[in-house]
Order: sequence, then structure tokens, then C-alpha cells
Amino acid sequence: MTNQQSKLNGRQAGASTRSVHGGARRDKGFHSMTTPIVQTATYTFESTARVIEFLEKKVYGGELEREEYARYGNPTVWSLERRIANLEAAEDAVVYPSGMSAVTSLFLTVLRPGAHIVMTDDCYRRTRQFCETTLKKFGVETSIAPMGDSAALEAAIVPKKTRFIFTETPTNPYLRVADLGRLAELGKRYRALTLLDTTFATPVNLRPLEHGIDFVMHSATKYFGGHNDVLGGVVAGGAGRIKALKDARGIFGNVIDPHQAYLLERGLKTLAVRVRHQNEAAMKVARHLESHRKIDRVYYPGLESHPDHEIARALMSGFGGVISFEVAGDIKTTSDFIDRLRIPYIAPSLGGTESLIEQPAYFSYYDLSGEERLAIGIKDNLVRFALGIEDAEDIIADLEASLEQVPDRASVDSKSSATDR
Repeated sequence: MTNQQSKLNGRQAGASTRSVHGGARRDKGFHSMTTPIVQTATYTFESTARVIEFLEKKVYGGELEREEYARYGNPTVWSLERRIANLEAAEDAVVYPSGMSAVTSLFLTVLRPGAHIVMTDDCYRRTRQFCETTLKKFGVETSIAPMGDSAALEAAIVPKKTRFIFTETPTNPYLRVADLGRLAELGKRYRALTLLDTTFATPVNLRPLEHGIDFVMHSATKYFGGHNDVLGGVVAGGAGRIKALKDARGIFGNVIDPHQAYLLERGLKTLAVRVRHQNEAAMKVARHLESHRKIDRVYYPGLESHPDHEIARALMSGFGGVISFEVAGDIKTTSDFIDRLRIPYIAPSLGGTESLIEQPAYFSYYDLSGEERLAIGIKDNLVRFALGIEDAEDIIADLEASLEQVPDRASVDSKSSATDR
């Protein structure tokens, strides 16, 4: 089922159907239900004539169905890329060994000295560090705009110099949602490429390319793999742009292992089933937490209290499986609350079958003082909860049991002083 073949009986195939069949080829040549792991570093040719035939296509254009060396391509990897492209309604996709490899490769391939990037502040810390430190060494400047401030975002653009406008949707950790129509319009007006990291959304909940965005990327480690057992990253977009990334990957050497690709493709087959369950469970948990007297604030785009709720409702078919919230207490009260929980594991990452929980003040910002964390919007009592596929009722009961032991205190002052993000 290619992108052009994604209609069944005159209607668009659903997310689960596309997760299982999208991009798959029934004529694999292996007579295998699953895509085999083609574990090889090099490929052989029957004769010199076959070498010449291959090179004619590679040099002068033509559809390649093979490669001569695994750094340039692998059948297991190609199968994964076709499947992701189908899910994203993209012309093509390119996969990498990790999410960070995906975003850094894209920037290093496209950007030139003197270029400029605009990104929003509520983004993954390592991506921001790469832009502000590593890219700066190559003469690329980065400006940071407040998430949700369209005027500030446009003001940060430098005409004829800004090459990328980049944000996440939903963001990490406050789950902000960008106005994609506005983002695409700014990109076209200023001739800047738009890049959206939708790891938290997945193509089940949001397909940015359908809204005019140029590139979409994911840490495939999360929902695509879905089992907390494999790393991966992906960028999807137009065929010409993705071909340039694939050519650069052959030079950089940051290729994904075929076994990684196999695990990611296997995970994709259950993507829609898992994400829909997590959407539903997260909505129940978020509403329960928002009504709890020992929770100061909940950040979840499905809640009417979220600053981007209306945008999320217009763009997304589901609001994702991650919830951030503030416990009514200090840093120790919050960590004690986390330690008492029995279902989620204390760990970074998200999107797997097991629920994971973390306190950003420790996991992502431990090197900063409390004052420095607060200056960038990270409170000591902030918790990020990434739901797995456990039953919502069991998760709520676990949270309730731990919250009962949180010391009572008036949370009115904390609520009134919370600053809208």
C-alpha cells in the first residue's frame, strides 16, 4: 500500500490499516510475512554488466532496487522508510540511529555558514543545545522565541537569512501546540523551511505535512518502537529534500542497523492501537488530576484549561499519552510522591508499553540551580508522566494512593501565582 494506494473501496484507509499495511510490498521476493533482517555490509553482483547497469541508474537517474554497500542502503531499512512515509502522507522518509541523529543531520545537511534558525523555547533541551553551541561553531546563529507568541516568532525571523523555523508539537514538557497554519504561512512568506518535531503526537494524532509544513521528524525510539527497546529517528518530507538527506547520510555514516529497522517496523504495526489507548487513558488521568486538591496544575492539551486547547482541538485527532503536572509541595514532596507509585517506572523517555515518570528538575535540569530552572520555567514540583498501555483505572488508583500521603497544605497561593505558559 503506497501513498497513492492508501484508499480502500473509495475511502481513505484508517491509521491502524496504514500502520499494518502502509508502504509494505507484497512482492518482497522473500515469501515472508514480515520483512526479513538483511544483515549484510556489502552486496554482490553477478557480472560486470550488472555493475554497469546499476551504476547507470545510480549516476544518471532511475529507480534503484538494490545497493552496492550497506552505508548507502538496506532492504530492511527501505521497508521501514516506505511505511513511515505512508503514515505521514509524505513523499519519502529517511531513518537514523536516533532522534538526535535525525535533527542534527538535517541541520548539518541543509544549513550553511551565515544561516539563521528560529526555534521556540519549550523544546527538547539537547536540540536547543546543539543549535546554540555546535551550530554556532559553524557560523549558524539561533534565535529563541516564546512558544505561543506568534508576533515574537515573526519578529525573530531575519529576512533572507533565516533558513529554518523549528518547533515541537506538543512540546516537552508543557505540551504546547503550535498553530501550524501560521507557521507554514511564515515559512512561505520569508522563504524559510519549516520543521516540526511531532514525537509526542505521532502521525496517528497529527500529520504536519498536510498543513503545509516542509519537514516532520520523530524520535522513533518513543511511540514508533513502542516497547522501550530500540533507538531510532526519522525525517519525512518531499522526495527531493529527503534524497539530499539520504545522500548526506551515506557520507556522514550515521546509518541505522537493520535489526533496529526491523524492531521499529514491528512496533509501527501496533502504533495506532497503542496511541488510541494512550489518548483515551491520558484524558481520563488528566481530568482526574486536574480535580485533585493536591495537584496545583495539569498541562494536557485535551483539557480546556490548557492555553492551546482550541488549537489542539482543531489540529489533532487525539491529544497524546503524556501529561505534565505540578504536585502541591516542594521538590522533596514531589520526589516522595513519585517514589511511592507502583505502576510507572522512574525513567526518561516515553511512548512505550510501560508507563514512565520523571521529575524534570532532576532528570533534565539537575546541573542547574533551582533559580536557574525556574528562570526557564521548570518548577521543582513539576512531574512528567508518560502513560503506557496499562488500564487507566489502575493508573488513577496508583496516583490516588500516593497523593493521599502528600502532606496537606493550602494550594491556593501556588495556583494563583502559576504563570500561564
